[in-house]
Amino acid sequence: MNSLPVIAIVEDDDALRAALCETAELAGLRVLAFADGTACLRGLENTAVDLVISDLQMAPMDGLTLLRELRRRQRTLPFVLMTAYGTIQSAIDAMRLGATDYLVKPFEAEVLFAGLDHWLPKPVAVLGGRDMLAADPLTLRVLELARRVATSDATVLITGESGVGKEVFFRFIHQHSSRAAREPIAINCAAIPENMLEAILFGHEKGAFTGAYKAYPGKFEQAQGSSLLLDEVSEMSLPLQAKLLRVLQERVVERLGGQDLIKLDVRVVATSNRDLVGEVRAGRFREDLYYRLNVFPLVVPPLRQRPADIVPLARFLLARTAAHSHTSAPNLSAGAAAALTAWRWPGNVRELDNIMQRALVIHSGAIVEAQDLLFEPGVLGHQLPAAPSAEEFAAPEDAQDSLGDGLRDHERRLILEALEEGHGSRKYVAEKLGISPRTLRYKLAKLRESGVEVPGQ
Repeated sequence: MNSLPVIAIVEDDDALRAALCETAELAGLRVLAFADGTACLRGLENTAVDLVISDLQMAPMDGLTLLRELRRRQRTLPFVLMTAYGTIQSAIDAMRLGATDYLVKPFEAEVLFAGLDHWLPKPVAVLGGRDMLAADPLTLRVLELARRVATSDATVLITGESGVGKEVFFRFIHQHSSRAAREPIAINCAAIPENMLEAILFGHEKGAFTGAYKAYPGKFEQAQGSSLLLDEVSEMSLPLQAKLLRVLQERVVERLGGQDLIKLDVRVVATSNRDLVGEVRAGRFREDLYYRLNVFPLVVPPLRQRPADIVPLARFLLARTAAHSHTSAPNLSAGAAAALTAWRWPGNVRELDNIMQRALVIHSGAIVEAQDLLFEPGVLGHQLPAAPSAEEFAAPEDAQDSLGDGLRDHERRLILEALEEGHGSRKYVAEKLGISPRTLRYKLAKLRESGVEVPGQ
């Protein structure tokens, strides 16, 4: 497994070194800090790094000497030199010596963020796909467990809050299993009416019930030779849980209205956002089924517990949304990254995806700023901690005070456009904007109070 990228920052100015370290940490990186070139060389004797960012003028060892020494040890290690405007020629000389790039002081945090994307390899990207990023050590540990269990046929129970990415982990397990050549099958047990779920799971013969005009293979049969996801399995009724238990124990399925037993070769993965032990104690979930499913438990932590994933995920989701919209993906400012890291993420990755979609609509230019982040209560950016400690990274106070009206205008326009698209449907607007119906009702009431004509009732 890969781990977090590690960078070394070499700077003799204490305040600037601290600010650079905080900015790099907001980008989801591990940072080693050194006050001069000599200390850096000693520190890197037994520690591997992915990038060195060094000041030019330092004592007792300056940046050029450090570059020469590191090039003797690692010819391909990315090295970026920071220099003042008056010494740009020295930076150009450093490029001839093998430096990767240079930064001219003073520079904004956004310049560093943008540079890191070029100088460093991307964070761990997995999943037979492009839909999963793992950068936080906690996520990486869970991912390693998923990779190990994928090589077996053990039944897996994935638990975690809504929106953490349980289905993404299921697809990761499938893609790393011996069944990867076949398409996995998934069924959301919470989204299908109880009287239909049994027939969809196990299949039915022609005439098994009113409306069964032809035979239908259930999800278990469709998943033969592949993997089957029982999403939100805790939503099943107790009678259906008993039937599922039999299928899992016997590894055979019988269609509704049929008599033949069909042997199964299916790898089963189940998910739940509930405390299943509590559900068993409350009598809402069968204890024997719980143990049958919980052969290998996998707990996906909430996003707030894996902060190093937040900024890399935000960038990925921005890029994915931009690609769908056929536009260029903007960068995140230091303030925006700080705001994202500070948020508690009650809706987890699903909420982050919503916010990135909104930010792509709201932002202007090539940078997503803190004020472009529309968090769940509908308040833009007010939850921000201060950006990195260097004063130049913080927004001026008068700019903060002037945000309100402009941001409210953005929000009002988003709501009215969604109402028009949805032909006045409040449900459509709430789902599109990722806010609760209660929050939407409150905002519509405020719009009416301010004299805005709200379409529909």
